[in-house]
Amino acid sequence: MEIGATIKDVAKYTGLSIATISKYINGGNVREENKHKIEEAIRILDFRVNELARGLKTNRTKTIGILIPSLENIFFTSIISNVENILLQHRYSTIVCDYRESLELEKAKLNFLIDKMVDGMIVVPHGGDAAYIQEVLDRNIPCVLIDRILKDVECDVVLSDNLNAAYNAVELLIVSGHRRIGIIGGPQDIYTTQERVKGYMRVHKDYALHIDTSLIKYGNYDLESGYRLLKELMAMDNPPSGIFVTNYEMTLGAIMAINEQDIAIPDQLSIIGFDNIQMAQIVKPALSIVVQPMQEIGETAAKLLLKRLQGDYSGFPAMYRLKTELMIKESVKTLV
Repeated sequence: MEIGATIKDVAKYTGLSIATISKYINGGNVREENKHKIEEAIRILDFRVNELARGLKTNRTKTIGILIPSLENIFFTSIISNVENILLQHRYSTIVCDYRESLELEKAKLNFLIDKMVDGMIVVPHGGDAAYIQEVLDRNIPCVLIDRILKDVECDVVLSDNLNAAYNAVELLIVSGHRRIGIIGGPQDIYTTQERVKGYMRVHKDYALHIDTSLIKYGNYDLESGYRLLKELMAMDNPPSGIFVTNYEMTLGAIMAINEQDIAIPDQLSIIGFDNIQMAQIVKPALSIVVQPMQEIGETAAKLLLKRLQGDYSGFPAMYRLKTELMIKESVKTLV
C-alpha cells in the first residue's frame, strides 16, 4: 500500500522546520516566502492533512457549519459562495445544510453540525424558536446569524437594511403617483418579512396615506406564493396600481401570473421586485428591483466569524445592517 507524504516530507522539501509547517497547517501566521514554499510542497507532494487526527490533537477541525433555509434559493447560495471564498483563504472547509423552513429540521441539522465538531457556525435561522441557537452558543461554538435577528439571544448578526429597502421601493411608487400599492411578503413570523412590511407602512404614514391592510399579502418565500398573491391582488374590486414583491422567488411567481393574465407592465400595473438582477434584465420591460449586497453580507459574516474564532470578542454582539440598492428600470409608470 502506497503511503502518502508526511509533514516530515514537506519539511525536507522546503528546508523548513516541522514546527513551521505545523504552524501553517493549523492556521498560524508564517512568513510570506515560507508560506509559498509550503504551499508548493503540499501541491507537489500531494500532502493531505489528517483532519480527524488534527482535530483530536488541537480540539479544532478547521470546519465551519453553514445552515440555510434552502439550497435552491439564489440569495442564500450566493451569500454562502462568498462566505466559502473567505474561509478557504484561511484553510477552513465547510459543511452546508438546509432545513427547508422547518423548525424540527433546523434543530436536527444544528445537532448534526454540533456532532461534526465544527469550529463555528453561520446560520440563517428560522426565527420561530431561539433555543436551538442558544444551545450552540452555550457550547461556546462561535456563531454568526445572517439575514434574520433572534429575540432574546446575544449573537452576531449580518443582514440587509430591510426596512429602508422596502421604504425606498414603495416611496418610488408613491412619488410616481401611485396611491393603492400592494405588497407581497413572506411568512409573518420571519424577521425579514416584518421589517419589509414595517418599511411599507412607515412610508405610507410619512406621506399621510391611508393603509389598506387588504393590500398586504403574506405567503411563503416561494414561486407559488408570488404567483397566487399577485392574482389575489389583481382580482380585487379595486386592484392596486403598483405592487412591491419582497422576495426573489416570489417575484418570479408574480411575473408568471402577470404574463398568464396578459397584464401590461407598466401601463396596467407598476411593479418592483427583489434580488434577481438576471431576471430583471431579461423581463420586458426591464424590471425595477431591490438589490441586496450579497457579496458584502457573505464576506462580512465570514470575517466576523474568523475574528471570533481567534478569540477576539470586541464589539460583541455585533450587528451589521448593510445598505441595499434600488435599481430603477422601466416597470414603474408615472401617473398623471
